[in-house]
Amino acid sequence: MNLSPREIVNQLDKYIIGQNSAKRAVAVALRNRYRRSQLTKELREEITPKNIIMKGPTGVGKTEIARRLAKLVNAPFVKVEATKYTEVGYVGRDVESMVRDLVECSVRLVKEEQMRVVSSKATAIAEKRVVKYLIDAKQNEKGETPTEVFERQIVDDFREGKLDKFVIEMEVVDAPKQLEIMPGMGAEINIGSIFGDVLPKRKKKRKLTVKEAMQMIINEESDKLIDADAVNTEAVRRAEQEGIIFIDEIDKIASRANKGGADVSREGVQRDILPIVEGSTVMTKYGAVKTDYILFIAAGAFHIAKIEDLIPELQGRFPIKVELSSLSKEDFINILTLPQNAITKQYKTLLLVDNIDLVFTSDAIEEIASIAVEMNETNEDIGARRLHTVMENLLEDISFNAGGEIPLTTVTIDKKYVEEHLNGNESRNLRKYIL
Repeated sequence: MNLSPREIVNQLDKYIIGQNSAKRAVAVALRNRYRRSQLTKELREEITPKNIIMKGPTGVGKTEIARRLAKLVNAPFVKVEATKYTEVGYVGRDVESMVRDLVECSVRLVKEEQMRVVSSKATAIAEKRVVKYLIDAKQNEKGETPTEVFERQIVDDFREGKLDKFVIEMEVVDAPKQLEIMPGMGAEINIGSIFGDVLPKRKKKRKLTVKEAMQMIINEESDKLIDADAVNTEAVRRAEQEGIIFIDEIDKIASRANKGGADVSREGVQRDILPIVEGSTVMTKYGAVKTDYILFIAAGAFHIAKIEDLIPELQGRFPIKVELSSLSKEDFINILTLPQNAITKQYKTLLLVDNIDLVFTSDAIEEIASIAVEMNETNEDIGARRLHTVMENLLEDISFNAGGEIPLTTVTIDKKYVEEHLNGNESRNLRKYIL
């Protein structure tokens, strides 16, 4: 997708409130990728991404910015936590596994695209197979010889969805599970493929609804129509050229963050991450993957440690530093009302399933925002995640009592309702809802 930085920020504004400096930084980084792709091969190899490090309290949008950015351009994206890795020599995950995770994500993206391309062919084949199973099942049920009219009726009923829940018995391939030879190293083996195609594939009978059978056969036929080697080659290319790795909690592996506590060589983890970010080659089951052109976005709250506490070499690989601010009351009001996935819209949609039509007044929204700000100031600042705490407590009675056969009921949440449910000494203590 060829979007200008301004257009990228406009798209991010639909889901993330504020944090304009961070949005501008990632928008420019993404646009630079497009600019680089338009250059000659010789020049492209000289230009590497300018990695970004975000500093800011939890719940202010660091992860969401990176996730939405990847979704915007359908790029391979993985979020990893720096604290999950250990230095080489310790038991645990090695840092190279983040690249393997990225390639797996890329393979899935490319495969889904290819499956959409061949879906019409696969659906036509699946329809023929399922109709044959249906005719056999109906024939056995009635004990009659199928006629042309009988078969046509089954086809019509099938296409109209009348037989979606009808159960048929069919043979499916019994695919053996892949075993990981060396855990964490990306080396896997499929026991069933040791002898190649010398032995026939094992099959087993399963009872499935028509709808389930259709989906299973479509997936099976799509796999046959897709060139697996071409998918893997394209996936590796995308991971190398378009991949985004978001490294969260990077402040927790800084030296100062671990003073006085158990330290599983956090500085060693930094040294292991360094060559990945600088540019190296990682072996995966899909082939060698170069990390030179992967965009790395690191983030952390940096309450105890500072960015300067990271080893200098690692700091140098993240030249763009962005600070995200804590959320104000105005930000909370906007978060509750403006984004396409606003939490008020989510609760309204959820409770509408049980015929409860929630209506939030403007003064209620303002009161909820005030409470969220107050809770963040008096307790730990967990950013926008505080709204989940407040909203769960506010709507607990409605959520619990909703359900069953009741007519459509409109429930108005106004300032008075919010005060009654959240301003009491007992109900205002929301610690029990904090994750």
